[in-house]
Amino acid sequence: MSVNGRCFRFREADRNIFDAIVNGEKTVETRAGEPKYLGIEPGDNITLVCGDTKVSVLVNKITKFKTIKKLLEVYSPRQINPFLNSQKELENMYYSFPNYKELIKKYGLLAFELSNI
Repeated sequence: MSVNGRCFRFREADRNIFDAIVNGEKTVETRAGEPKYLGIEPGDNITLVCGDTKVSVLVNKITKFKTIKKLLEVYSPRQINPFLNSQKELENMYYSFPNYKELIKKYGLLAFELSNI
């Protein structure tokens, strides 16, 4: 069950990332720290959605970072995306999402440590 209908949506093009969370390979999901995510707390269940596939996960920890650089002081690029190796690749990934450069500058990043239920 999701918290207040909260879900993290993944583009079909990012199915590999969704699958990496589902199979436990990826345990950290990041999002621009927009206000819509501020009600999520450790211990909450959220729903991950990619296409027609839905999976509930447990939020274990949430940390806010002002910049990608600060995020990478705690997490490696591979913890965030198991298919990336460098800060530059991670930046390119974030900036490929619509308006993410501006959203990160305005709100920072939230890192959600997740586990399967």
